[in-house]
Amino acid sequence: MFITIEGGEGGGKSTNLAYVERYLKAQGKDVVVTREPGGTELGEKLRQILLDPGNEGMDKRAELLLMFAARAHHLSKVIQPALDAGKTVLCDRFTDATYAYQGGGRGLPMEDIAILENWVQGELRPDLTILLDLDIEIGLFRANERSDQDRFEQEEMRFFDRVRETYLQMAKAEPKRYRVIDAGESLENVQKQLHQVLEDVIPS
Repeated sequence: MFITIEGGEGGGKSTNLAYVERYLKAQGKDVVVTREPGGTELGEKLRQILLDPGNEGMDKRAELLLMFAARAHHLSKVIQPALDAGKTVLCDRFTDATYAYQGGGRGLPMEDIAILENWVQGELRPDLTILLDLDIEIGLFRANERSDQDRFEQEEMRFFDRVRETYLQMAKAEPKRYRVIDAGESLENVQKQLHQVLEDVIPS
């Protein structure tokens, strides 16, 4: 299976991704954990460029193309080989984040993103996408408490409103693939929600 975890800032993706990884391994799955942008040596270098606050003047089309450049390499070197070997891939963000951030947030045409998605991925799509949904103000407060702001976290509130709305629209459009988790609850309750989703979806 190919499982992705999505969501805005401060939603607890890292903590809850680790929970999902433990669950999958307890079920006897051979799990590859990775992230986007990143996942490879080249991808991590591109990630640094994309998140660097010093690159605030980056053209949004350049940003989109760098995301897909990192993704193409990631798919070729990590994700597709793991899936071909029968492993479960668990990825912190994937192309849905591009639709949310570069499409919803930046306002780039969704049809342009779809063209790149089809070119880079072919027919490959996640089997399950877990969306950690959270009030924007709470999420940004958590993110700012955690570390210095990266280039995306410095955006205005309206940007993140559009990101969240795009995520929720995608979840509504693809209910078979998406599972929405209320990430505003306590960690214990969030992980109870995750456990229920995983029990329902993951074959024993």
